[in-house]
Amino acid sequence: MPSNMNHQSHVITIIDQEVENMTAQMKESPKLLHKSAGKSSCCIFRLPQSLVEINKEAYQPRIVSIGPYHYGNKNLEMIQEHKWRFLNDMITRTGKPLGFFMKIIVSLEDRIRECYSESIDRFGTNYLAKMMVLDGVFLIELFRKVGKLVSTQQDDPIFKLSWISPFLMRDLLRIENQIPFFVLKRLFEESKTSGDRTLQSLILEFFNYMVDRKPEVLKKCENLDGKHLLDFYRKSFIHTKKVTPRASNNNDKTLKLIRPATKLVNVGVKFKANYQADSFLDIEFQNGLLLIPQINMDDFHSSFFMNCMAFEQCYSSCTKDITTYVVFMGCLMSTSTDVSLLSHNKIIENYFGTDKEIAKFFKNVGKDVAFDIKTHYLKDLFVELNEYCKNGWHVGWAGFKHTYFESPWAAISALAAFMLLSLAALQTVYTVFPYYHKHD
Repeated sequence: MPSNMNHQSHVITIIDQEVENMTAQMKESPKLLHKSAGKSSCCIFRLPQSLVEINKEAYQPRIVSIGPYHYGNKNLEMIQEHKWRFLNDMITRTGKPLGFFMKIIVSLEDRIRECYSESIDRFGTNYLAKMMVLDGVFLIELFRKVGKLVSTQQDDPIFKLSWISPFLMRDLLRIENQIPFFVLKRLFEESKTSGDRTLQSLILEFFNYMVDRKPEVLKKCENLDGKHLLDFYRKSFIHTKKVTPRASNNNDKTLKLIRPATKLVNVGVKFKANYQADSFLDIEFQNGLLLIPQINMDDFHSSFFMNCMAFEQCYSSCTKDITTYVVFMGCLMSTSTDVSLLSHNKIIENYFGTDKEIAKFFKNVGKDVAFDIKTHYLKDLFVELNEYCKNGWHVGWAGFKHTYFESPWAAISALAAFMLLSLAALQTVYTVFPYYHKHD
């Protein structure tokens, strides 16, 4: 009996210890996905592995770390060292002490921490402030130097080495590589000189080296806000897209994804590049003509699309316009033949690789994406296009043309058959006509 009692006592002690550990763990806040990650204030996300696996290179910074998620990465130290030089340039120019900017960021600490989905408690108050000042000033000075508002050293390697620029521009628009936009705006305002333009105009001019947009289009975006740099640049395309009012159509039977480009052509749809559009989101369908803005498919656009989509998937308090666009283009480009058709019509400028690689990209990027077909901005266009594809004489005529006029030999054969039928009909008329004329 004493032995059993000792055993029971030991078991109870172990259970009590485990209960104590479990109780403590219940009170701990989740770190990898913070409990406040669903709030609208949380806008900078560490991506789940399911998204990262699609294309690791699209989300991982290659030469520069911005913010806490990739801070201290040994592979990113080269540009990290230049941040101190940029900070010194700003301090020297403004005459304001470093402590002045540090105190500003410390006062914003709680707001900053609420922006990140993953706990950044490992960074204390001063360390977090140092990171935000260093990264924020680096971005602001970079935009000012490119915008020629401040002088640049003649042989500055950041600007002289041609390989740095494209990597840098892609890195600054990665979802895990962000700091809050309000930090940028505050640091910009406090370091502003009389000749400065707006922060937004400098950002747009900076990225215009990669995506050439008309000055009047950029002007529309100068008062835009954003959660961070990626969100601001994403919004600049959404803000400038043309919204075409359409009659409400609740025909759920035609509210479905659209067919690939080659199949649309077979039922009479024509494609045309829209060179006048303010945004690549300006897609229109008019009487059988699908107007799509020309897009350069390259490493910048593919990275930008994927990071915008990741942001829209993670952040519930934003529209899903970029996701809609990518799903739409993915529907059109199911195969390399579809890509070739769009390239032939000047809608796709292919700097990405082969037609097959572009089709594969859109297929992969649209995989497992949450997409609500009933609420997206192209909903009415999907309905109109699907209705056009199943109704009217143009579908039969398009099928006839596809069957008999797809190649020159098919056209010649069809013409020969038509002439034989015509001659046979005429022969019948001339044979029958004298008979009836004789018996009149």
